[in-house]
Amino acid sequence: MAEYWEVLDAKGNKTGRLHARGRPMAKGDYHLTVCVWIVNAKGQFLLSKRTANKSCPNMWECTGGSAVAGDDSLTTALKEVREELGLVLKPENGVLLKRLCVGPDVYREGGEWVDIWLFHQEAELESLVFEPKETCAAMWASREEIDRMVEEGSFATWNLFSSVEELF
Repeated sequence: MAEYWEVLDAKGNKTGRLHARGRPMAKGDYHLTVCVWIVNAKGQFLLSKRTANKSCPNMWECTGGSAVAGDDSLTTALKEVREELGLVLKPENGVLLKRLCVGPDVYREGGEWVDIWLFHQEAELESLVFEPKETCAAMWASREEIDRMVEEGSFATWNLFSSVEELF
C-alpha cells in the first residue's frame, strides 16, 4: 500500500495535495519530516544505528522520519520512535525546538520542512526493540561522543543539526 505525504509549500503551509512516497517531488513542493532527540538525566542522547540496507548504512543518527498524510508533527515524532526503537515517549516530555527548511538542492526538486523535537526521557537500551528494516542498534552518547562521530563520519545527519544549540 502506498504511503502518502501532505504537500507543503515553501512557507510550510499545507497545499491540499498529496504526494506518493518514493516518487520525485515537484519543484517547490515540500513535505514534513521530524528528527527526535531524546536526552536522559545524565545529558546523554539516545542514538540509533541505521541498518545496512538503508541510505547512510550503519551510521548513527537521532530517530526520525516523514509524516504521513493526516499526521501532525508530534504524532509523527511519537510514531517514529515507537516504530524504530519500540520506545513509547510521553508527549508531555517533548518540546518542538525548531523548524528548518531543507532543499531543494542539486539532487532533487522538492524539499522538506524538518521539525526538531527534544524529549527528556529515560530508557534502558536492553528494553528497546529495533525495526529490522530501519535500526539495528542503539546507544546513549554525550555531546563529545556525537562530535567525535561527526568528525569521523559515522553520524548520518549532523549537518542538518549543527545550528541547533538548544540540544546542548
